[in-house]
Amino acid sequence: MNFFSRRNQILLKELVKTDFKLRYQGSVIGYLWSVLKPILLFVIMYLVFVRFMRFGASVPHFAVALLLGITIWNFFGEATGVGMLSIVSRVDLLRKVNFSKPVVIFSVILNALINLVISLVVVFGFAIINGVPFSWNIIFVIPLLIELILFTTGLTFILSTLFVYFRDLGPIWEVVMQAGFYGTPIIYPITQISTNHLFIAKLLMLNPMAQIIQDLRYILTFSNNTNPTLWQLWDNPWVIIIPYLLPILIFILGYWVFTNHAHKFAEII
Repeated sequence: MNFFSRRNQILLKELVKTDFKLRYQGSVIGYLWSVLKPILLFVIMYLVFVRFMRFGASVPHFAVALLLGITIWNFFGEATGVGMLSIVSRVDLLRKVNFSKPVVIFSVILNALINLVISLVVVFGFAIINGVPFSWNIIFVIPLLIELILFTTGLTFILSTLFVYFRDLGPIWEVVMQAGFYGTPIIYPITQISTNHLFIAKLLMLNPMAQIIQDLRYILTFSNNTNPTLWQLWDNPWVIIIPYLLPILIFILGYWVFTNHAHKFAEII
């Protein structure tokens, strides 16, 4: 079925609206949680790792970089975590309505994207308060966010497909996410690793999430000497291109895997 058909577009819109409303239904402050949650997490991380453990003490505007990293990772975690369960949780819809199955995944991504946009407004507001200078190269945030969406969506396609067959993937992915959070330079600057273990730092930066977060931090805070990017750590262009190509390849692979198994979902679940 054509994904761009009117039926699929209407269904996508309704799924996004319904999921967004249900998420905060019954809570006292409702949609404000989409702003307060990343801020509260940031406050905890800031007090523990920046104020007490002195992570990033030598990095200009590291508090802004920390908030930005947490925001990007929250989007990634929310989209992949919810998306992994989305096909199984929508089994009744799959059996009753004939529609293009990727709609379910795209609705999850769009919901997470709404929260990301709201959170990024908070990040930019915090950056302005902290005196972070902005310039024309802030437009490069857009292609980096596209890269983030492609990478996240591709992984979500793969995870949601695998979860239909292997329910043990749930707790496994939680462990992977926890390891990924600490393995990505979010609560600490990459220089904390590169100073003593340069090769390890180079390997960490081949992770698309690390590359995206570092590039966004570079664009926003300009701390290139104390917060280096992938191309500043590697001098081999064939290596540098790896994390930029991976999101595209993973999206293509994920979509292919998902669509090739989609017709079996209603029967297997």
